[in-house]
Order: sequence, then C-alpha cells, then structure tokens
Amino acid sequence: MAKKLKIAGICAMLCLISVALQAQTIQEKRERRANLTIKEWNTLAGHKNRYLDHITKYNAKGLKIEEIEYANYGQKYRITYEYNDAGKCIREVEYDNRNKPVRIRKFEYYPDGSKKKQYNYSPNGKLISSKDFEYIFNK
Repeated sequence: MAKKLKIAGICAMLCLISVALQAQTIQEKRERRANLTIKEWNTLAGHKNRYLDHITKYNAKGLKIEEIEYANYGQKYRITYEYNDAGKCIREVEYDNRNKPVRIRKFEYYPDGSKKKQYNYSPNGKLISSKDFEYIFNK
C-alpha cells in the first residue's frame, strides 16, 4: 500500500512539474512577442517585387491584438482581439476589406481556462448564433 501511495505521489509531482513547465513556456513565448509586429511578404517566382501578405501585431503582454490579411488588391480582412485580466480572448471583431465590421465573437471560459461558449453577433449587436464547447476525455 505504501509503495502505491509513493508511486501516486511521484506521478502527481510529475504532473505538477509538467503543468508548471507548460505555463512557463507559454509565459516565455508571450514575453518574446511583447510589442512585436510580424510582416509576411510574398514574392512571385520570376519577379523581383514582393507584396505584403499578412501582418500580426502583439501588445506589451505578448497577446495577439490584430491580424490583417492582404491580397493583390489590398486588405482582405482584419481581426482585432480583446482580452480579460487572465489573458483569455473575450472578444474578436472581424472587418472586411473596407474596414467595416462584419462579425463579432465573444467568449466565455470555464474556471480551468478552457473555452465554454462562443457567441456570434452581427455588427449591429444582434446575436446570430452560439457555440458550446464540450470536452470529453476518452479512457
């Protein structure tokens, strides 16, 4: 019995260490992305000129705050992100190629940080649909 308890204790300790390392890795990634802007450029084969394809911007906390996708005619779409104090995305606003809002998404989370619900709104604030997240762990 004591041997089983010892093994269970070691397993629990390893799990805690694993969770702590994952949290540290996430935090380190965020710190490296603080105030970062990433520009992605495309160049067609046989051409010298390149064109802007995508921009991703991060805030001082290393959280993604904006993405812009481009096409040869200009901006295809843009998405902005808002976060709560825990660093969870609570709102996304998607804009069209003329920078007009086309969709708003709001999120709720379970206490463990996993996504609970997503609400999809029209630009005028009317609820269009919602999505529930269910997590099933197979044994």
